[in-house]
Amino acid sequence: MHTDRRGFLKGSAAFGAGALLAGSGLTDFARAWAQASPFKPEKGAKLTVLRWKRFVQSEEDAFMKLVEAFTKATGVAVNVINEGLDDVQPKASVAANTNQGPDIFWGLYSLPHLFPAKCMDVTDVATHLSKKYGEWFDSAKTYGMSKGKWIAIPIAYNANVINYRQSMIEAAGFKSIPQDLKGFMELMKGLKAKGTPGGFALGRASGDGNAWVHWALWAHGANLVDKNDKVIINSPETVKALEYVKELSSHFAPGTASWNDAFNNKAFLASEISLTNNGVSIYAAAKAGAAKGDAKMKEIMDDMNHSNWPVGTVGKPTEFHICYPMLGMKYTKFPNAVKAFLDFTMTAENYNPWLEGAVAYLSHPLPAFDANNVWKSDAKLTLCKDAGRRTLTAGHLGSVGEKAASALADFLILDMFASVATGRSTPQEAIAVAERQAKRIYR
Repeated sequence: MHTDRRGFLKGSAAFGAGALLAGSGLTDFARAWAQASPFKPEKGAKLTVLRWKRFVQSEEDAFMKLVEAFTKATGVAVNVINEGLDDVQPKASVAANTNQGPDIFWGLYSLPHLFPAKCMDVTDVATHLSKKYGEWFDSAKTYGMSKGKWIAIPIAYNANVINYRQSMIEAAGFKSIPQDLKGFMELMKGLKAKGTPGGFALGRASGDGNAWVHWALWAHGANLVDKNDKVIINSPETVKALEYVKELSSHFAPGTASWNDAFNNKAFLASEISLTNNGVSIYAAAKAGAAKGDAKMKEIMDDMNHSNWPVGTVGKPTEFHICYPMLGMKYTKFPNAVKAFLDFTMTAENYNPWLEGAVAYLSHPLPAFDANNVWKSDAKLTLCKDAGRRTLTAGHLGSVGEKAASALADFLILDMFASVATGRSTPQEAIAVAERQAKRIYR
């Protein structure tokens, strides 16, 4: 589809030159958007949006400015509720079952596919946006669509990359992160030997934990299901993946078995670990601290870098970046207001400054936003730009529907790896448990 890059860049520059709000009134853009938008909110509409708690303060600040601008442009009051990343899915599921709750949920991965019949059809919004900003990335289509219609708008991705301390990997004998499995194992072994171990979450961490264990599974050519959704987890490739992670975890810092999505951030910023997987929120926190004069944070900021994941035996990237879909619930009394909010959020004049505020913690699902200034602002952030293009999706070879969403929400793969890594189970025992669970889900 046609991408109006000139209009996109003009809008971005216009926003960068001045705030969306001019005092207590609206800029010409906001007024023009409200008049031209095909999505007209209902009279007296008000919305509640439930989102994950921010990991980068400047991202939340930029998002709330966007929300304020939407209210001023439309008159629609928006109440934003922040929940822990691991709490969004269960709260959304309860709302779907009871047909009451927030109008919009902003969750992760394949959340809308847990209850696709309860999600609004937002095909018109997705089509409207693609006409302006280019064709949606393939992974965005996979996460956003069900049975030929859009049930959510994949607002953004979080690039789950390797965060590391340059000086510490050099002390272990490496200039950069090895891009093969054997070399990566040697790096982790060397870091522990130097007293500066790395560590990845093995607790039920929805983002970081799921991301890295799926990378490990797929890197060895293993999969939960095949293209027909037949369970194939019981395979020699899965055994190899589990054995690799068991050895890898023997070089981890203590305590990773109980880590959730916040623990690795804290451990890295406390210099307790030298390497972990995460978005770039650790770097953003170090930058923010350095800007306030914190010498320790400046030291970490200057010494940090990011890397893509090593490529395994399959010979191609098997990264699992977090997709953040935003979905409207069918029970909402204000479906037009929901569509207007989704469209307003993704409109370049709003989305561009928000993306900049997220300092690369979030990346985009539409090609026009490749032009955003954040991708040129810092060489340590550039690799996050292509998260939406590089990522595999929940279910991988199989469908991304309700079954894959359930397997992910139940931590089926993460628990399998954790049980082997901690010595609770042999690979064969852990596979047998995962296979039974998977067959119940995929029956």
